[in-house]
Amino acid sequence: MVDLQIRRMSPDDIDEIWRLEQDLFTLPWSKASLLFEAGDHRNALSIVGLDEGGVAGYAIGWFLSDEFHIGNVAVAREKQGRGAGKQLLEHMLREALARGTSIATLEVRVSNVKAIALYRRYGFKGVAVHKRYYSDNGEDALVMFAELDKQGKSPDHSQTSSRGVGDVSDGKEDE
Repeated sequence: MVDLQIRRMSPDDIDEIWRLEQDLFTLPWSKASLLFEAGDHRNALSIVGLDEGGVAGYAIGWFLSDEFHIGNVAVAREKQGRGAGKQLLEHMLREALARGTSIATLEVRVSNVKAIALYRRYGFKGVAVHKRYYSDNGEDALVMFAELDKQGKSPDHSQTSSRGVGDVSDGKEDE
């Protein structure tokens, strides 16, 4: 298990984050976009997870009315499968709850079964599919939705509710 120190993203983190983007994604964000997200924006939440080796992962999301939209959760390849993504997601959802947000949404590649399984453990349900959403290969995106606990409990699979939300199949089995 990776034990992350999580803090707000700063401009000083951008070079390491951009290297992760280049390694992990076929459609990486630009340095300029990452630098913008690292700024102090009232409606944005951009965090980094640090371990002894530097930036192990990061996450970016936005507050839109009563919705929190997760734009990116990324973990260095060598840290994947060791709880870093879980820690980043938990931090984001706790912050969303603290700010009074009632729902969270995201899009994820239908082939990213590990991420889909993680999101489902936190109460996310597939509610739609955006056909040919990703321009690099025309892959579909699964749109996911979760109702956040209105009592402010720490979101996890036993406490986050998704009442009344049907689950759209992504054609993949959870791992």
